[in-house]
Amino acid sequence: MVRIDYAPWGINPPHTHPRATEILTVLEGSLEVGFVTSNPENSLITKTLQKGDVFVFPVGLIHFQRNVGTGNAVAIAALSSQNPGVITIANAVFGSKPDVSSDILAKAFQVDKSVVDQLQAKF
Repeated sequence: MVRIDYAPWGINPPHTHPRATEILTVLEGSLEVGFVTSNPENSLITKTLQKGDVFVFPVGLIHFQRNVGTGNAVAIAALSSQNPGVITIANAVFGSKPDVSSDILAKAFQVDKSVVDQLQAKF
């Protein structure tokens, strides 16, 4: 289990747990939560949660949370494994060592190579 504190408009960035389902309970504030279903649909499922609401993120799917309130928000998350793993998407894609080739990422994200180079420099 983990306690997560969110500043106003703070986020828990898109990430995944390859070995665990996550259940999140809001203790204070309002959170926008969501996950993306698997290929080929890649549907975004979102909901705004209030104090006392609970949401489940299925194992392995990319998910996120954002505080949409004007004050702090607090949540408790429980994971179905003592070794859930975590992959933060931006860090993994743009911050790998060595870098994933910017040509590959530019083609995958359909952006100019200079955009990928700028993102990789930030990580």
